[in-house]
Amino acid sequence: MYIEKEVKRGYNEYTRIEVNNGEGTFMDIALLVMEDGDVFSFDEKDKEVSWLLIEGNAAVIFDGQKIEMNRPNPFTCNPYCMLLPAGKSCSLKAYKHCEIYVQKTLNNKSFPAHLYTPAEVDTWRRGAEGELDGMMERDVRTCFDYDSAPYSNMVLGEVINLPGKWSSYPPHYHPQPEVYFYHFERPEGFGAGWSGGEVHEIHHNGCCIITDSSTHSQVMAPGYPCCYMWGIRHLPGNPWIKTRIDDPAFTWLLEKNPTYWNGK
Repeated sequence: MYIEKEVKRGYNEYTRIEVNNGEGTFMDIALLVMEDGDVFSFDEKDKEVSWLLIEGNAAVIFDGQKIEMNRPNPFTCNPYCMLLPAGKSCSLKAYKHCEIYVQKTLNNKSFPAHLYTPAEVDTWRRGAEGELDGMMERDVRTCFDYDSAPYSNMVLGEVINLPGKWSSYPPHYHPQPEVYFYHFERPEGFGAGWSGGEVHEIHHNGCCIITDSSTHSQVMAPGYPCCYMWGIRHLPGNPWIKTRIDDPAFTWLLEKNPTYWNGK
């Protein structure tokens, strides 16, 4: 499933748990757009909240502290990411245009609120050193996952998909639902995303929902780098633990020096 909508200043909702279980994600998904002077607060009784600053300059206030955040762009700068338990609150104040990805899910566990800073975010360059002619080179960033935050029911990170290249490749799947939220360097940027055999033309501020163990992969048009947020919802008794199951039809691509004609 793919959702695209006109984004306006304020809280732009894409899915909500109370409506069809968040379209099968079991999460609320939204984009918060703020301008200079705007203030927005998160205060959920039953849901944990995680948000990620895609770009902008803002301050966050929580647990009696105020932290300034500045992220000029998502391509050369690591993110700030908040993980907030149910029953706790935080406030954001924007100093300039800000775009903030938001996801929420039900969670009755108690844990400390934490703002992951750029220095805490793990970045992993994948597909480098000529693998598949460099056609799936990308940066995978993980803000938090089951290893670092086992008390959360979610995982959140982002991928820098280089222009003209693939990511989430070879096609793979996992039983836990996942969301991809796309932010292109230029708003006219586009690409394609596969989910369970369906292909979607993806655009700036589009959201791809992956459920039911659907295989998935992405490619971006030449000239249009994309940063997409990836959020996973753990299943009860079956958390996502860095587990991807490659489509057996394509596992030959992972062999050392696979043989194929590359035109050279």
